[in-house]
Amino acid sequence: MEHFVIEGGYPLRGTITPVGNKNAALPLLAVALLTDEPLILHNVPDIGDVRTKLELIRRLGVEATPLGASSWKLQARAVGDRQPDEELSRRIRTAPLLAGPLLARRGYVTIPRPGGDRIGRRRLDTHFQALQALGAEIEIAADRYMLRCRELVGADIFLDEMSVTGTEQAVIAATLARGTTIIRNAASEPHVQDVCRCLNAMGARISGIGSDTLVVEGVNALHGAEYTIGPDFMEVGSFIGLAAATRSAIRIKDARPEEHRITRITFNKLGVTWEVDGNDIVVPAEQALEIQDDLHGAIPKIDDRPWPGFPTDLMSIALVVATQARGTILIHEWMFENRLFFVDRLISMGARIVLCDPHRAVVVGPSQLHGEVLTSPDIRAGMALLIAALAAQGTSIIQNIGQIDRGYERIEERLRALGARIERRS
Repeated sequence: MEHFVIEGGYPLRGTITPVGNKNAALPLLAVALLTDEPLILHNVPDIGDVRTKLELIRRLGVEATPLGASSWKLQARAVGDRQPDEELSRRIRTAPLLAGPLLARRGYVTIPRPGGDRIGRRRLDTHFQALQALGAEIEIAADRYMLRCRELVGADIFLDEMSVTGTEQAVIAATLARGTTIIRNAASEPHVQDVCRCLNAMGARISGIGSDTLVVEGVNALHGAEYTIGPDFMEVGSFIGLAAATRSAIRIKDARPEEHRITRITFNKLGVTWEVDGNDIVVPAEQALEIQDDLHGAIPKIDDRPWPGFPTDLMSIALVVATQARGTILIHEWMFENRLFFVDRLISMGARIVLCDPHRAVVVGPSQLHGEVLTSPDIRAGMALLIAALAAQGTSIIQNIGQIDRGYERIEERLRALGARIERRS
């Protein structure tokens, strides 16, 4: 079992570039199943979840050819009757996104229950409600879902929640449906926009991109295309948190600052500031982290919301930064009931945190963190613990780093380039 050994307490300095957006790459690998022509994707992150998804689509008949670093040529010349591999599907949570493309391409698919992070229940109800509205028949078993349709037909769909993957499922399936589909209460995160723009490059007709209402005019077929995935929004937010917690000067290149306006508002509550230089975000060193009280001295709150609200995947990062800021703040993670359960590791490092219930934690800072033996429970908590270890005094060991590898590419190498003292050991 590989683990990280981290010597904390040293400021970092330099430039780091985010890799491609994980949450765009995973659905776009499934999009390749919609056409028999080549789909070339650039800026694909080399992470565990992407490697699993590549193997999943290979076993369905997709030819996946690397074109140098971070680029792939995907071609589904013929999709036979094979079903998604059960063991691989249970490693990641985006396996259900194979349903829409395979229904559109061949009219049937069996999807195993997905895996991924254990941060709470990940509803698939929105997926299946959308596919049923488009004409799919669904049989639900304890460990799998059997879907079938004669054809997909456009519909006016109101999603029961602003689900990112539910929206992607609906829009992917609707591209080849007969007629027009309207998807209301749709998610609009940057990665959802990437999926829609790539589909349009392949000949789809999707309008309303970036809003909560998508209109998809079905087409008879999609063709090949070439598309570059945008920077990983969560990596950018993680690196901002890393710079703040370790009092480091870090330039984040090609960060798309316009996508981080809510990140700025939220981190400002912790006293974190940065400058924008073109397409880069520049975080200065030695910031005086001070929690900004609400009006009349009320204790402030950080909570997550669907886009354009603060994303749930950055809540763990914000919580670690809060341990280094002077003052008291409430962290309210309302979306997932297990995401905050990693705070016991931070408490063992010296953080002053009261876990009120599965969704709320009160953080009182600043705390001098010290080295500890830690275990990474999920991707984002793993990165948060890594930031905490770099901010702590002494040596920390992080076990189960396969969770971090699922979402962050060669993270120890990239952090060492900034001066971090981190090693991967077996």
